[in-house]
Amino acid sequence: MARRDPPPPPSPDEAAVAHSHALKKRIDAAIAMAGGGLDFADYMALALYAPGLGYYSAGQQRFGPGGDYTTAPLMSDLLARTLAGEVATVLAAVSGDTLVEFGAGTGQLALDLLDELANQHALPAQYWIIEVSADLRATQAQTLAALPADIQARVQWLDRLPPKPIRGVVIANEVLDAMPVQRFRQTQTSLECLGVGHDAQGELTWRAMPADEALRTAVAAIEHDIGERLPSGYVSEWCPSLAPWVHALGTLIEAGAALLIDYGYPRHEYYHRQRASGTLLCHYRHRAHEDPFFWPGLQDITASVDFTAVARAGQAAGLDCLGFSTQGNFLAGAGLPALLERLAAGDPHRAAELAQLAKPLLFPDEMGERFKVLGLGRGVPVPLKGFSFADHRERL
Repeated sequence: MARRDPPPPPSPDEAAVAHSHALKKRIDAAIAMAGGGLDFADYMALALYAPGLGYYSAGQQRFGPGGDYTTAPLMSDLLARTLAGEVATVLAAVSGDTLVEFGAGTGQLALDLLDELANQHALPAQYWIIEVSADLRATQAQTLAALPADIQARVQWLDRLPPKPIRGVVIANEVLDAMPVQRFRQTQTSLECLGVGHDAQGELTWRAMPADEALRTAVAAIEHDIGERLPSGYVSEWCPSLAPWVHALGTLIEAGAALLIDYGYPRHEYYHRQRASGTLLCHYRHRAHEDPFFWPGLQDITASVDFTAVARAGQAAGLDCLGFSTQGNFLAGAGLPALLERLAAGDPHRAAELAQLAKPLLFPDEMGERFKVLGLGRGVPVPLKGFSFADHRERL
């Protein structure tokens, strides 16, 4: 039987096209102000976060069947209900009263997490959602309206870190991958920064520029860690905002833990010779591709996370590394099998349904291996069960 290619993605409607064109004009102006070549991190920041125009700042649907991709909380409530056990353990261990979630998406993770914490009689006094998008805040509020009023009252939205350190738990699910990255290319003689410029027709395209000192220093450190010079033609990314973000996390946590869930690799795997074209990935209408200039503002742009960089930044911020594991192993250790048994309540048909829902979260060929969980914390006197099944801190 002949192989069939998937159908092409649907074309954007007239309003979406106009939206993308408006954002491109903003990007064109930024390129002109930069002298014809814009750092890719600045382009990515505009494409995702430009007020009223960026992918995460405008009102189009992003998540679920009618959007561009789906996330684990939208597949089922199993991730949230498993995480609730770890959250409850940490809150009790540090006498914590606060749960903070960065970038809460549709609010589904918050909804299910709060519901399960209520079931466990472990609700925090306050649940803070740090969200800069007004559109997403409205979506999250609509989702959380399903909670009882007394639980809703614990939720508050912030656009920046709270003014005082907390005792509690921080959760960031698929947040780090959306941080703007710089792109670089190693050549025989020098390191190039791959920025954004225009081709002869005025369309967006890659433009090679001299690497600045920060990028040269970062790539030199990468090459030192992997024990070799990256080969000529090697292209990859470095996230300049990652270490400052983790440093801020260190100032936020007085006592407690942060659970960072995302797709990525330890450094020696991230910058492996076989990964010579980098990890940049775009999502449009459930199609993954590698062109960040396709319909700016209408698609997601991400890059995998260098978890070694995250762990080191955490250490520099005074945080302990509590564990590092694949998502599948973390959920197995945190009690997902027992949760499935409890929810099935002896009903074999329900057990089969739950097993199907758990499969994407656990199996190596789905999210179980590609997604990782890194725990950072301060003053947590008990181990996290999620890292009891397998802890791969030695790979960082």
